[in-house]
Amino acid sequence: MFLFLHTVLLFHPLNAIEENTYCKIMGDPKYPLLSKDGDITIGAIFPVHTKETLPSFEFTQKPQPISCSSVSLRDFRLSQIMIFAIEEINRSETLLPNVSVGYRIYDSCASRLSSMSATMAVMNGQDIAAGEKCNGQSPIHAIIGETESATTIIVSRTTGPFKIPVISHSAACECLSNRKYYPSFFRTMSSDYHQGRALALLVKNLGWNWVGAVNSDNEYGNNGMEIFLNSAKEEGICVEYSVKFYRTEPEKLLKVVKTIKRGTAKVIVAFVAFFEMGLLIDQLSIQNITGLQMVGVFGWIASRNLITPNSFRVMGGSLGFALRKIHIEGFSDYVIKAFWETAFPCSKRPRNSSQAELNCSSYQDLLLLRNNNEDVPEQRFSTNVYKAVYAVAYALHSLMKCKGQGVCEKAQTIQPQQVVEALKNVNFTVKFGDRVWFDSTGATVAQFEVVNWQQDSNGSFQFKPVGYYDASLPPDQRFVLNTDNIIWPGGQLKKPRSMCSESCPPGTRKAVQKGRPVCCYDCITCADGEISNETDSNNCQQCPGEYWSNTENTECVLKAVEFLSFTEVMGIVLVFFSLFGVGITVLVAILFYSKKDTPIVKANNSELSFLLLFSLILCFLCSLTFIGRPTEWSCMLRHTAFGITFVLCLSCVLGKTIVVLMAFKATLPGSNVMKWFGPAQQRLSVFAFTLMQVLICVLWLTISPPIPYKNMTYFKEKIILECSLGSTVGFWAVLGYIGLLAVLCFILAFLARTLPDNFNEAKFITFSMLIFCAVWITFIPAYVSSPGKFTVAVEIFAILASSFGLLFCIFTPKCYIILLKPEQNTKQNLMGKSQTKSY
Repeated sequence: MFLFLHTVLLFHPLNAIEENTYCKIMGDPKYPLLSKDGDITIGAIFPVHTKETLPSFEFTQKPQPISCSSVSLRDFRLSQIMIFAIEEINRSETLLPNVSVGYRIYDSCASRLSSMSATMAVMNGQDIAAGEKCNGQSPIHAIIGETESATTIIVSRTTGPFKIPVISHSAACECLSNRKYYPSFFRTMSSDYHQGRALALLVKNLGWNWVGAVNSDNEYGNNGMEIFLNSAKEEGICVEYSVKFYRTEPEKLLKVVKTIKRGTAKVIVAFVAFFEMGLLIDQLSIQNITGLQMVGVFGWIASRNLITPNSFRVMGGSLGFALRKIHIEGFSDYVIKAFWETAFPCSKRPRNSSQAELNCSSYQDLLLLRNNNEDVPEQRFSTNVYKAVYAVAYALHSLMKCKGQGVCEKAQTIQPQQVVEALKNVNFTVKFGDRVWFDSTGATVAQFEVVNWQQDSNGSFQFKPVGYYDASLPPDQRFVLNTDNIIWPGGQLKKPRSMCSESCPPGTRKAVQKGRPVCCYDCITCADGEISNETDSNNCQQCPGEYWSNTENTECVLKAVEFLSFTEVMGIVLVFFSLFGVGITVLVAILFYSKKDTPIVKANNSELSFLLLFSLILCFLCSLTFIGRPTEWSCMLRHTAFGITFVLCLSCVLGKTIVVLMAFKATLPGSNVMKWFGPAQQRLSVFAFTLMQVLICVLWLTISPPIPYKNMTYFKEKIILECSLGSTVGFWAVLGYIGLLAVLCFILAFLARTLPDNFNEAKFITFSMLIFCAVWITFIPAYVSSPGKFTVAVEIFAILASSFGLLFCIFTPKCYIILLKPEQNTKQNLMGKSQTKSY
C-alpha cells in the first residue's frame, strides 16, 4: 500500500511543508491524498480505502497514525472524475476564465473517525504553506463528498457552523433533507424518499406482498427502511421481518442471516450500504442460501466489486434501482492514457531492460485498477461527482462576477455562505445533456434505472436495464418495468412467488388470520347475493335490488322472475281443470236446454238454473286471469271478475234457495207468497245482489286498484311478480260480501233441507254451500302462508274447487235423473212420491 500512495504522490506531487508556519494544529498532520493549488480550491473526501486499523491507545506514548488498507477502486475513480472535471473547467474560456481551480482530496478510510479527521483537515488546511496566516477563513470554498450517508452526516454537521457547502454525490439519507440541521448541504442525486417509495412500487408491480427487509444500522439504512416500510404498508405489502446490522457487528450479521434462512419470504429488500452488502453476500454464500430474490438500492445494486462467480450464485437475478448510465466524453482517454502512463513509468521502459521489468512488479496492487476501468463508460456515481464540481464552478462564476472578456474578481473576497446561496440558484446543463439544479431540500430530481443481475452467453456479468423511475414525469408515467427482459434467481424465466397466502379468486374475499399480518388470510366465499369480481378482494359487494349473484359469486345477474305461467306444469294443470270445468258446465247447459220442458229442469225456476250455469262458466274462466305475467289490466280484472262472477253465482243459488222456501210456503192453505217472489222478483234479487258487488269493485278500483308488484322481500334470490291488492279493505270487502251471501245461502238451505218434497234441491244446495264455505275458510290461511306463485295457485284452486262443488252438488242429481232415470222425470212421479213421503 505504501507503493500505491507513493505512485499517487508521483502523479500529484505535494508542495513541501515547512516547519515555521504561522499556524499549525497539534497532532500528526493528515495530508491530502491528491492535491493541486489554484486561485480557488475545492475540497473532497472519498473512502479510497475501505479498512481502518486503529493504533493502540495505551497512553504511554504518542499514538501512531491510523492505518488504512484495501483500496476501493470505485471511490478512487471518483477522485479521478473530480480531477478530470476540474481540468476541463481550467481549460474553459467561458466558465471561470483566467481563474485556476485547485483541489484537495482526502481519504476517509470508510470510517467515521477518519471522516471526522479528514473533515477537520480539509477545513483547516493542515498542509498550509509557510507564510500563510491563520485568518479564520477556510482555505477551501466547497467540499465534494462523502460517499456514505453516515459519514456525510458527520461532515455536514462539522462544517455546518462554518457554513461551508458540502455537495455529496451518493449520500441519499432522507434525514439530510432537513434544512434546519443541514442548511449548507447539497447533493447531485435525490434522497431516499423517492427510492424507498420506488422500491414499494417495484415490489407491488411484480405481485409480491410478502417480503423480508434488511438494512444497514445507520442513518442511511434506518431512514431508508422506514420510508420503504411506510410505503409498503400503503401499497398493501407485508414485511415478514425487518432486521439490521452494521459492518462492525458480526454477531448481528449472523442473526440477520439466520433470520433470512428461517423466513418464508422469497423476496428480500436490502436497504444496505455498499460495505455492509459485501459482508452480507459473503455470509449468504458461506451458508449456501440461494434462490432468494434480492431487491436492492443504488448503494450496491450496480457495483461490479460485489459481482463475482461466487456471489452471483447467491445474488443472480437481483433487481434494484441504480443511477443512470451516462458516458462522460473524454474520461476514458484521460484515465487510460494520461493517468496510466504517469502512474506506471515502467510502461515506458527501454527495450531489453530487465531492470525496468522488475520495477513493474512493484505496481501489482495498482495494476488491478486498469481492469476496473473496463466499465468506465458506465459512469453512475461518477456523473454525480462531475455535476457537483460544475455546480461549484457555476456558483463561483456568478459570485466572482466573471465577464466575457475573461475578467473575474478575486476569490479571497468570497465567503462560504455566499457559495451556499449561489448553489441554491444554479441552473445549467452539462455536456451530456442533464440539467442541474437543486430543489428546496438541496437535492436534484429522482431519476433511476431498474437493473437486473444477469450473465450473458459468454459468461460475463452485466447489469441489464429493465425499466426506469423518473419523478419528473406525471405520476402514472413515472415507473416503467419490462418483465420480459428479467432473468430471475437461478436463471429462471418464471417470476418467483412470495406470498403469505395464495391469492383469493373472484367470488371470494380475504379474511385476515387472527394475530398475523394482513397479507396472511383465508379465502371466504361471498354470501348469496354478494359478489367479488377481482382477485384478492377485501370485501364482497352487495348486488342491487333486482340482481342476484351467480353460482360462482363473480357477477350480479338479473334475479329469476317467478309467476304462474301457462307453460309450466302447474299452470297447465290448472288451465286444464278450468277448461274442463267450463266444458262440463257447457254440457250440463246443453243437456238442460234439450230437456228444458221436463219437470226436473223446470223445478225451482229453470231460468235461475241457466243463469247459474252461465255464472259457473264465468267462474271457471275467471281463474284463467290469475295465470300469466301480471299486468295492470290483468290485476284489475282478476279480482273484480272473481268477485262479481261469484256473487252472480251465489245470487242465483240464493234465489233458488228462496224459491224452495217460498214454494213450500205456497202449498200451505191460504198462502199467496209466490206472487211476491215470482220470476221478476228473482231476476231483480240476482241483479240487486250482483250490483252491490259491482259497486264495491268500482269503488275499490277508483280509490286504490290492484297493480303489478315485484315482491323482492319473500325470496332474496328471485322476484315474485304478483298483483298488489292496492286497497286491502277493498279486497276483503269483496271477499266478505261473497262470504256473507254464502253464509246466507247455507243458512236458508240448511233450514229447507227437511222440507217434504220428492226432489228437495235445498239438500244439494246445503252440501254445495258446505263445500264452498269449507274451501274458502281454508283458503285464508293457505293464501297467507303460500310463497310466490303458490299464492296464486291456492286462489285458483279455491275458485275451481268451489265452482266444481256448486256444479256437482246442484246439477249432478238432476243430470242423473235426466240421463239414467228418465222415468222419474215426470210431474206425477215427483208429486206422487212427495205425497207418499208426506204420510
